[in-house]
Amino acid sequence: MISQTMVGLGKKRSVIREIFEYSKVRAAEIGAENIFDFSIGNPSVPPPQIISDTLKELLDQEDSVSLHGYTSAQGDPATRKAIADDLNRRYGTDFTANNFYMTVGAAASLSICFKALALPEDEFIVFAPYFTEYRVFVEAAGGTLVEVPPREPDFQIDFDAFSAAVSEHTKAVIVNSPNNPSGVVYSESTVKELCRVLEEKSAQYGHTIYLISDEPYRELVYDDNIVVPFLTKYYKNTLVCYSYSKSLSLPGERIGYVLVPSEIDDFEDMYAAVCGAGRALGYVCAPSLFQKLIARCVGQVSDISVYRKNRDLLYNGLTERGYQCVRPDGAFYLFVKALEEDTNAFCERAKKYELLLVPGDDFGCPGYVRIAYCVTTEQIERSMPAFEALAKEYGLG
Repeated sequence: MISQTMVGLGKKRSVIREIFEYSKVRAAEIGAENIFDFSIGNPSVPPPQIISDTLKELLDQEDSVSLHGYTSAQGDPATRKAIADDLNRRYGTDFTANNFYMTVGAAASLSICFKALALPEDEFIVFAPYFTEYRVFVEAAGGTLVEVPPREPDFQIDFDAFSAAVSEHTKAVIVNSPNNPSGVVYSESTVKELCRVLEEKSAQYGHTIYLISDEPYRELVYDDNIVVPFLTKYYKNTLVCYSYSKSLSLPGERIGYVLVPSEIDDFEDMYAAVCGAGRALGYVCAPSLFQKLIARCVGQVSDISVYRKNRDLLYNGLTERGYQCVRPDGAFYLFVKALEEDTNAFCERAKKYELLLVPGDDFGCPGYVRIAYCVTTEQIERSMPAFEALAKEYGLG
């Protein structure tokens, strides 16, 4: 007998992946240039030139046995130190190499944290809208995901709903800012109130409630007045999950880390639990070549000006045509209110115009669709007549 839970996960991909696979089939039928695929968050700008230059240098100059060999289980010490030094410079923190565990991307970082923390009956709170795979990761670790509904229209935290959701079983709260799928950045006032509630509830229930910060979009913000609060400075019991997939346009290389600050309760045991979870899940030793690359390129960011241009074109174009959406400050997604109550039906109707949009139901927000604008600017420009025709079907424009 095999696990029917795993059978189910294997037979039904995430809604994002389902639409992405549909787009490939449709592109083969009518040509990719005729498809407006806004389904997947795959960076559309190239990595900084220093990435290619450094890879060539490493391959040409480094000993190949060492370059492609195992590192320490928790990651190459020089890489971890380089990351610590960069964060200390940027945020005024005091991290060392011993605060980091290198991973194969943010999915691994999150899975490791859930595995390290979850005990029977533990609950992990998430704020809608949230990345669809959180539920899979939490339940695989043995926890239960608890949704807090969104505060519309700004998608900051609804603190009344949050306070009501916290219970004696709450082990951790997951935040993702800049957010996938809304692009919203939590304000400093939101972060401070979140941390105040966590402190209060931890005292009330007599145990630590952890904060897990999922930060693959940390550097992807587009306006000078928007600051992404670095959460370890606000709440000591914070675990940070990071990936270079978005900031360096390296999604296929799967490289990231878990940050365990020294101030966290029972630091030595917590760091050991992260290491142990990585071991149990088979995530020891992230790719050596890309660890060495990160050590030399830490602090670099791809040219995100393209995403800002795309955001402005898409947001302005859709709102001018009658669509409603929150203006994203970061990431590369637009969260748009569907033009009918049944979001899936709306997305099916959009396919008539070759518009591939992701329903918001699996993000915890029925009634919305996610549009990933990490595409060519030309695609956004060419898609506007299709969005206009779709809106006219609903009496807009």
